[in-house]
Amino acid sequence: MTLPFKKWTFLVIPLFICLVFDTGVLAAEKFPVPTGAVNDFAGVILPEQRVAMGRLAQEVLEKTGAAVVVATFRTVGDNDPDEYANRLYEAWGIGRKGEDKGVLIFLALQERRVRIETGYGVEGVITDGMAGEILDRHAMPYLRTGDYGRGLYNAMIAVSEILARNANVTLTGAPSLQEPAMRGVRPAMHPLAVIVFFLILALLLFTRPGRQILALLLLSSMGGRGRSYGGGGFGGFGGGFGGFGGGMSGGGGAGRSF
Repeated sequence: MTLPFKKWTFLVIPLFICLVFDTGVLAAEKFPVPTGAVNDFAGVILPEQRVAMGRLAQEVLEKTGAAVVVATFRTVGDNDPDEYANRLYEAWGIGRKGEDKGVLIFLALQERRVRIETGYGVEGVITDGMAGEILDRHAMPYLRTGDYGRGLYNAMIAVSEILARNANVTLTGAPSLQEPAMRGVRPAMHPLAVIVFFLILALLLFTRPGRQILALLLLSSMGGRGRSYGGGGFGGFGGGFGGFGGGMSGGGGAGRSF
C-alpha cells in the first residue's frame, strides 16, 4: 500500500516545484524594472517635468521617509488597470519593508485609467477618499485634455504636500498646484446684475449689520486658505532613487477613468 504513495510523491513534488518556479518567473517578467521615481514607459511626461518630479520625490523621501513613485504604461493588455497597479506596487516593493510608506501614481494610457495606490503605512494619511479627491481636483482636468505630464505632476504635488504636512516638514521643491485655464471668453455681466451687485455692496458697506456680515465673510475666507483633502537601506534598483525596499500595499487608494 505504501509503494504507490511513494511513487506519487516522487512525481508530484518535482512537478509542484517546477510549477511554483515557473509561476514566479512569469510573474517577475510581467513588470519592467523601475528606473527611478518617475517611470514614463508610455512617453507622456516632458523631460523638464520628469526632472522636477524626480527632485520632488527625492526630497519627500529624505524628509518624510515615504516614497512617491509615478509609472505610466501605454497599455496593460488584458489586465484590470487597478489590479495591475496593485501588483506592480508589490513587485517593485515601493517604500521600506515593514514601514510600507509609499504611494504609486499609475497611468494606463490606452485604458484611459489613472490610479493612486497607497501602501499600508500611509493609508491613514492619504485615505481612499482623499486620493479620489486629489485625482478629481488636480489630475483629471489635465488628463482629459491630453496633458498627462501636468496631471500626474499635480497629483504628485498634492500627495507630497499631505505627506509633508503629516511629517511636520516643509518642502522646498514643491511648486504651487496649477489649475486648468478657463476656455473661451467669459460672457459679459448683464446690466441689471451689475446694478443689483452694487446695491448689495452699498448695503454691506453703509449699514452696521452689513459691515458685520462683510467682516465675518472676510474672516471666514482668510481662515479657509490652504488645501484640504477630506481629512486629516532601500533596494538596489530604481536609478539611484532609493525608494524601493519591499513595501506592500493592501489595495488602498482610488482610481478614475478619463
